[in-house]
This record gives sequence, C-alpha cells and structure tokens, in this order.
Amino acid sequence: MDIFQQATEMGHERVLFCSNPEVGLQAIIAIHSTTLGPALGGVRMWPYKSAQEALTDVLRLSRGMTYKAAAAGLNLGGGKAVIIGDPKKDKSEALFRAFGSCIDSLGGHYITAEDVGTDMEDMELILTETRWVTGVSPGHGGSGDPSPVTAFGTLQGMKAAVRRRFEDPSLANRKVAIQGLGSVGFHLAGYLKQEGAKVYGCDIDPEAAETAAAEHGVTLVAPDEIYDIPCDVFAPCALGAVLNPNTIPRLKCQIVAGAANNQLAEEDRDSAALEARKILYAPDFVINAGGLINVYNELAELGYNQDRAMRMTRGIYLNMMRVFDIAKAEGIPTSKAADRVAEERISRVKSVGTRRWGRLLQHLYR
Repeated sequence: MDIFQQATEMGHERVLFCSNPEVGLQAIIAIHSTTLGPALGGVRMWPYKSAQEALTDVLRLSRGMTYKAAAAGLNLGGGKAVIIGDPKKDKSEALFRAFGSCIDSLGGHYITAEDVGTDMEDMELILTETRWVTGVSPGHGGSGDPSPVTAFGTLQGMKAAVRRRFEDPSLANRKVAIQGLGSVGFHLAGYLKQEGAKVYGCDIDPEAAETAAAEHGVTLVAPDEIYDIPCDVFAPCALGAVLNPNTIPRLKCQIVAGAANNQLAEEDRDSAALEARKILYAPDFVINAGGLINVYNELAELGYNQDRAMRMTRGIYLNMMRVFDIAKAEGIPTSKAADRVAEERISRVKSVGTRRWGRLLQHLYR
C-alpha cells in the first residue's frame, strides 16, 4: 500500500520521517489528530525489520493514542513516534538530541514521552533540544517514570472487569497471568501481590523475569506457555497484536485485561473470537491510560501534582464500567463500545470548531 494512502485511510494529519545518518537516526513521528489538543504519545525504540514495519506500527499506535486521550477525557490529541534501532546497542546522546530537534520543528503539535525501549534518561536528552517532552525527572519539573501509574490504572481497569465478570472487584486469590514483566508488567505484578492475587508471568528478557520473581513472587513460565496458563485474567503487558487466531483458542482465562497497546491483531475478527469464547475483553486504550494521564498532568500551569494524577487515574475503573455497560446495553463487543466513547467525544468537540485546547494547556502556547 502507498505510504500516503496508508496514512490517509487511518485519518492521520501529519507523518514526519526523520533521518540523520551521522548519528544513526531513523525515526517516524505520526500525528493522528489534534482535535482535542496537541498530540501526545511516547517514542518507541525497537529493531524493526523494515521502515514499512515501523510505519505500520507508528500509525496504529498514534491512532490508539487519539482514542486513549478521548476516552480518558483529556485535552490531548493522538501521536506517536518510533526510532528504528536496538535500545540495548544503539542509544546515544547525539541520537536523542537529533530526535529532539525533529520534535521541536513541529512547534508543539507533538509532545513526546517514554515508551518501549526508552526511559527517563532518554527524555532528558531530548529535553536539551526541545521543551515538548514529558516524563522527565522531578528535578526538571516532570513526574519521572510513568510506568507505575500506567500499572496502577491497569489495576483499576482489571478490578472493573473482575467485578463485571464475578460481581466482586476483589483480586484476592485470583490467578493473573502477565505477559511481559518489563516496566509496567513489573509494577502491575507488585500491585497484584498487594491485592493477594496469584501471579504467573513471563518475559523475553530473563533478567526482567527473574527480578519480578524475586521481588514480587511471580511464578515464571516460558514466554510461549503464558497463553496456556489456567487463570482468571490474562494480562498482555508487552507488544501488540498478541490476540490473534493462533493465540485466542489457547487462552484459558475469563478476562483479558492488560497494559499493552493494540492487543487485537485485527479488531473485528479478534474481538468476535473473544466474544465467542465468552472472554471479557478490557479495551487496551481505556485500561492503559494511566501513563498518559500522568504525563498530561506535567503540562498543568502550576506543575505536576501526583495526588491529582493518581485521582484521575482511579477514574479508569468507572470509564471501564461505562464501556462494559454500553457493550451490554447495545449488544456490541467491548472494543466497539470503547471506540464509540472516544469517537463521540471527538465529534462533539470538533463541532465546536475551536482548537484552543482547554484551559489546562493554553499557557504552553503563549
């Protein structure tokens, strides 16, 4: 498919290809929508096999950010960036500063944050070249690592799903299988341990897996075996497209509720497959909005406030219950119900015909 056609069909406003051979930078920034506000979304660093694979990923991820912000009630649009490279080998100060210059050229229409393969230290390198970055340390006016808040929000959505399926939100003695024990999965395992759940988990990084086992008592399984674990909740917390015709028939759970983006390889097909197996799906862009809510609060004129961020993140529980209620009332998959919540808000704001982007963010563009 032609690059322009691919971006146009998904409704993107702008796609920027960034290249700096001297520092090894190959990156793509995708702005899906700025109807509700500037496009905020993390930068993912990953050893993509091709530029086409990277483009497909960033287009899907940026669209998901539009829906995530809209469903969470934030004055933000959707954007995302990817850097082609191995985060364990290819990082450098020059690379992230060059990437920061690319962001700065967009004049605040895209604001970045950390994602898979990037961290707070990388964001602070980007900060040397542009102010349009979040997830920096408190010393620079930021909130630090957003993954604990993403995990906390995922916990709230998981409780909502457990309540809907079992009529009780308690996770005590529930069995949860976490796919991916990196930043978010690790913290989710810690929250689940506090809740009294029995946690199984895996990660392609043996060190990450062993750390989760040692610190949170996670029972480890091989990465390919995680789909076969009998459990109440399967929690994808790694990369996307893990729910597909090969994996869904293997699931032995009643709920899918995890932090990964774009969990359904093909939304209509795979949500229908989950419905057919009577597995309740907690739509990813609703349940994993905690990290976005957290960095959104960095943009407030008076600065970041953790209590405010955590209070807003607790709202994921009610947002998820609303999605489940709509799905039940209208007889549609939960993924479609979540889309409807987001699309209706975007449509309402678009009808106003303004891009002042709300009082919380106006000070950024003075």
